[in-house]
Amino acid sequence: ICTLYSVFMTNIFSRTSIVLWSYLFTSILLLVTLPVLAAAITMLLFDRNFSSAFFDPLGGGDPVLFQHMFWFFGHPEVYVLILPGFGIISHICLSISMSPDAFGFYGLLFAMFSIVCLGSSVWGHHMFTVGLDVKTAVFFSSVTMIIGVPTGIKVFTWLYMLLNSHVNKSDPVVWWIVSFIVLFTFGGVTGIVLSACVLDNVLHDTWFVVAHFHYVMSLGSYISIIIMFIWWWPLITGLSLNKCLLQCQCIISNIG
Repeated sequence: ICTLYSVFMTNIFSRTSIVLWSYLFTSILLLVTLPVLAAAITMLLFDRNFSSAFFDPLGGGDPVLFQHMFWFFGHPEVYVLILPGFGIISHICLSISMSPDAFGFYGLLFAMFSIVCLGSSVWGHHMFTVGLDVKTAVFFSSVTMIIGVPTGIKVFTWLYMLLNSHVNKSDPVVWWIVSFIVLFTFGGVTGIVLSACVLDNVLHDTWFVVAHFHYVMSLGSYISIIIMFIWWWPLITGLSLNKCLLQCQCIISNIG
């Protein structure tokens, strides 16, 4: 955070690379959530080894408290993994489109900032089946649905930039970006379905939930790493990658 602050200190609203902003937001999330996880692990350590009862019902503890503390870290951790990918996709779309976009650089920036703020307030949607009261369940359900708005802004901005510019449609990095958008959107839509606490109770512990987080996380993070490699490898090494093989890899990865 201090390193990035030294970059932004001249003008906090300057059009610095959006990748740097994504890493700043990721660092903030880690700074906020990791102490809670550390506290939960320490309390569990005392329960297991020193006969305390923070989470033991027999001693007046509450096991649900551990779930709250774990998921307060666990859900923002999802955004820790995917926010750098968002920054990379946004940076590349801004670079290859070279055209004014629907929401602009600051639209992408504040969409990411909104995701950071809301992402720290939705951990309870992992706990709809533990017996949350109605008001709490409605709050977490509503905020989870709202977090789809900034994500949608980013997706539509990426599509606008790709479709309203003279992008080389045969460029492998474009293929991978489109793959990322399609798969991540599919996973995001299933997330909106699961945000409804009634449906979540029905779909809990089913393949639907497994598909949701694999579409969003496994494929989203994996594809963003591939895109980063394709984009920066030639710039770092001066060696170009085989276009045909990259296209084949994209097709096979999407099928398999």
